[in-house]
Amino acid sequence: MAILEMKHVSKYFGKVAANVDVNLSVEQGEVHALLGENGAGKSTLMNILYGLYEQSSGHIYLNGERLKLRNPKDAINKGIGMVHQHFMLVPTLTVIENVVLGMDSNHAILDLKKSAEEFAEMAKNYDMPIDPWAKVSSLSVGQQQRAEILKALYRKASILILDEPTAVLTPQEATALFDVIRRLTAEKLTIILISHKMNEIMAVCNRCTVLRQGRVVATMPVSEIQDASQLAELMVGQQVKLTMDKKPSTPGPCVLKVQNISYKDKHKVSRLNKVSFQIHAGEIVGICGVDGNGQSELVRCITGLIHPSEGQILLGAEDISKEHTSEILKKGVSHIPEDRHKMGMIMDMSINENLILMSFHQKPFSKNKLLNWKWIRSHNEDIVETYNVKTPDIYERAGNLSGGNQQKFVVGRELDRKPALLVAMHPARGLDIGATKFIQQRLLEESERGAAVLLVSTELDEIMELSDRIVVMNSGNVVGIVNQAEATRERLGLMMASEV
Repeated sequence: MAILEMKHVSKYFGKVAANVDVNLSVEQGEVHALLGENGAGKSTLMNILYGLYEQSSGHIYLNGERLKLRNPKDAINKGIGMVHQHFMLVPTLTVIENVVLGMDSNHAILDLKKSAEEFAEMAKNYDMPIDPWAKVSSLSVGQQQRAEILKALYRKASILILDEPTAVLTPQEATALFDVIRRLTAEKLTIILISHKMNEIMAVCNRCTVLRQGRVVATMPVSEIQDASQLAELMVGQQVKLTMDKKPSTPGPCVLKVQNISYKDKHKVSRLNKVSFQIHAGEIVGICGVDGNGQSELVRCITGLIHPSEGQILLGAEDISKEHTSEILKKGVSHIPEDRHKMGMIMDMSINENLILMSFHQKPFSKNKLLNWKWIRSHNEDIVETYNVKTPDIYERAGNLSGGNQQKFVVGRELDRKPALLVAMHPARGLDIGATKFIQQRLLEESERGAAVLLVSTELDEIMELSDRIVVMNSGNVVGIVNQAEATRERLGLMMASEV
């Protein structure tokens, strides 16, 4: 029996249709997958269910009762929780302060210590331990994801919406999360899972609904799905090639050499310990590890956002260890950052403006300090078309786009610069299967062009498929370097956990 029904729900932003006459029925205790390519309307539909948006038409029913959701608090009070793709946490507060923020209390004085004890016990029971007193700003992306999930559970959610919950998790962490999901559904909690990962849908979901261009194109039991290619075709409306044609690399001169670099953060905690490796022109070197094991600090050192405490970083023969980011990028380095909102784009600027952030001071973008807007418009429209960025036009506010479409134009901007060194951190995060394969193919083309590519990803399949060599990290150390031909999920997983 359906616990939740969304009937004939539509949502328009001006003239743009995000959802059109959507019917969704979710049964109690099931894991219901919501699929679709970037911009298909999945997150918008769930934001309506969570009270962030009000539908333009249609109705929502919970246990047969028609709901009027004016804001997320209304949704939370009805037992609907949501973990967003972009986390809704206050960085300057602790985990437990974020958890209780906005909650109604039966007492005049909040007993934060008791709340923290209850939260820690719950986190332990779900095998997702986290320090309730840790500042959110000090947490890795993966730890923030866990905090969001636990926050919703602490608030007694009976329907839990998970928007790309494993985007920042390793295979082992994802498996642990699936165990948690199964335990929750066994307790009659209902899960709506937005995911682009076909193996996740097949592994943990009972039924799935596929959206395309804001409309429902199919709802079916997962048991009736033949393979991932069938789902991919439903999502994008045409066949999708799921394997990459990677050619054997012919490495050229050394482009990047990292020599024994170490880094301690402002609290004097060691984040990198004598890390060494090198990348040659025409090859892809993958960095894999559990999120929060030094990958972010490594990339920040290479791109000049922080400076190593010791050791050297050589770009060609030039030491860039103490260089400023702007100077490094001028030397033929492109950077696809891990957090597109904080480091990859300016939300309130248009797509047109965001696409020239790295190059506006150079010809042909500008001449004599005057921007060549006519050329810029034509150039940027080509990027948007090439990378299939779904937007009314290039003058649309960048923050209005879906997360996947934001990622696509950031990737397009960086690859358009034709770098000698491409530092790509989670380049396909939040992308649908079609866009993921397109971006992966572009990375291969960059290496074939002669670029040195540093690929940081928590997706082991992506790392193994694209990388010529794989650097495995744990606790800021290089555990080992594995050639592609010798890499397996099991071997890399054990190395990431330092069990070899």
